[in-house]
Amino acid sequence: MFAEERQSMIAEMVSDRSRVTVNELAVRFDITPETVRRDLSALELSRHLRRVHGGAVAIDRLSMSEPSLEERQSQRHDEKARIADAALAMIPASTTGSIILDSGTTTELLADRLLEWTPAKAGDQLLVITNALPIAYKLAGNEAISLQILGGRVRGLTRAIVGTRTTQQLDAMRPDIAFVGANGVAADFGFSTPDSVEAAVKTAIVRSARRVVALADSSKLDQETLVRFAALSDIDALITDAPPSPKLAAALAAADVEVVIA
Repeated sequence: MFAEERQSMIAEMVSDRSRVTVNELAVRFDITPETVRRDLSALELSRHLRRVHGGAVAIDRLSMSEPSLEERQSQRHDEKARIADAALAMIPASTTGSIILDSGTTTELLADRLLEWTPAKAGDQLLVITNALPIAYKLAGNEAISLQILGGRVRGLTRAIVGTRTTQQLDAMRPDIAFVGANGVAADFGFSTPDSVEAAVKTAIVRSARRVVALADSSKLDQETLVRFAALSDIDALITDAPPSPKLAAALAAADVEVVIA
């Protein structure tokens, strides 16, 4: 097999699987690890992948890679919708309560399901606190919901409100439930996101709430992005759309995290 043909197949494998190791490529193509490393170097130079310790990852799995809100809204919509349905079932309808909705496409789908929210009995109220402009815009139309939007500066890529002012407000709150999104969930690294200022807000959200529920579709599982905002043990429940890998499942169980498969 010519080197160009082999490298094309390696690039396709990385694209399909997100990550490959030097050892598995050496076995797959019956070549030495040194040859694999030369192939990976050539593919990195042509921007087909990024080399990491022991192998390579797809370009879209880099620790600081972050698609725009519009891009993410079209990705894995059905899976995120099921997660949002499961999250909605966790919101009490019979008593006055308060929740935080973190910015993100899955939490925004949860907000869509709150558009028609009504209390189980007259006088009950749901307070929704959010740092997401799209969520605030949507929920402002439901008069049965008491809406509070956090102050700060707007991060254009995600339409999230971030900054010191945002975290200070969260430090003075104790809502019943926080629904928080994540870009990565890993056994050793915990919950992470690519941007440090959004990570600071997520950490404040996690710290503030009595109960924390993470919403992450299965493409985020076993992934690490740049900034950890919570350890596994900081989260009470994880709602996802497929069972975690054995390693992650064991770590979540050890951290006493309830896993809900939507």
